Amino acid sequence: MRVIAVTVLIGVGLSGCAMTLPVRGQIADGSETFTGSATGYADGGGNLTISSNRGRTCEGTFVYVNGREGSGTFMCSDGASGPFNFVSTGTRGTGTGTLAGKTFTFSFG
Repeated sequence: MRVIAVTVLIGVGLSGCAMTLPVRGQIADGSETFTGSATGYADGGGNLTISSNRGRTCEGTFVYVNGREGSGTFMCSDGASGPFNFVSTGTRGTGTGTLAGKTFTFSFG
């Protein structure tokens, strides 16, 4: 039992610098939906990867501009790109942006 506790503590310590959360989103008109994950790091930056029901994949990077709000940019496999902003409680949040000129909304956590 003690070995398991030590192993868990070591794992938590090593992963303590990052948190990965699930992401769900969609184009505002409902024509495309996305799922994926976002990883935030202790330095206030992060990255995310999402895939759509139409086969498009998008990657993005983001930074927190204060303790609760952040912004970033998506780049997709079909050449589409766009900025996004989000608000976070730390383990949950919502955001909006544009992707190829269309409004995109998402949630995470």
